[in-house]
Amino acid sequence: MASLSGMSEELAEIDGQIADIFRALSNGFQKLEKIKDSNRQSRQLEELTGKMRECKRLIKEFDRETKDLEYKNDPDTSKMLNEKKQSMVKELNSYVALKKQYASNLDNKRVDLFEGPGEGLAEDNGLLASSMTNQQLMDNGNRMMDETDQAIERSKKVVNDTVNVGTETAAALKAQTEQMSRIVNELDSIHFSIKKASQLVKEIGRQVATDRCIMALLFLIVVGVVAVIIVKLVNPHNKDIPDIPGLAPPAPSRKLLWHPI
Repeated sequence: MASLSGMSEELAEIDGQIADIFRALSNGFQKLEKIKDSNRQSRQLEELTGKMRECKRLIKEFDRETKDLEYKNDPDTSKMLNEKKQSMVKELNSYVALKKQYASNLDNKRVDLFEGPGEGLAEDNGLLASSMTNQQLMDNGNRMMDETDQAIERSKKVVNDTVNVGTETAAALKAQTEQMSRIVNELDSIHFSIKKASQLVKEIGRQVATDRCIMALLFLIVVGVVAVIIVKLVNPHNKDIPDIPGLAPPAPSRKLLWHPI
């Protein structure tokens, strides 16, 4: 029976990559058993799910390559390749079932997103790989991987929505901070304006008080002048009353002489 490298270098390379992924999955689930933190378990499951997606893709490539080589392979070689593919599918299905078992035990919301549709889950878990036909194994494996792909897409959508909400929240907080800064600046301006207005009112008050004193003094002077003028007019012969500059004394009265007719 020819080796894989003898049949096709690409087929041997794919087989090697699948073997590496299975080793990584085995080590990953062993590491998962030792992790107690649910968030770390979620991240570990997400990483293992990515490896299972890659393994599914490689198994499909292995199957296509095998079909391309059927025309030049003998029956024993074709049977060997088919059995190897079935073995890969069984091993992958066992890891998918193990992943689902861990995911169902986590209460974290992000891990719950990895859960695919619940319909038929009990039936799928009840089926043993040894009792399945080749077609059942392929269909079951493909369906489980499709569910995992859909769960990953939902997880990416949730992450993107969370990032968008965080970005919008940060923008809103920045806008509110800028608005508060503007309000503080306006309050400072109002306080300064009130202070200047108070000073101006005080200055105006002092000026008004000074103007009132001057007006009262002028009023007293005017009243005094008017009083002197009145007294001068009423009693012009009073020597005690000083003459007011600019005001001429009244003309002396003349006595009329009456001659007899």
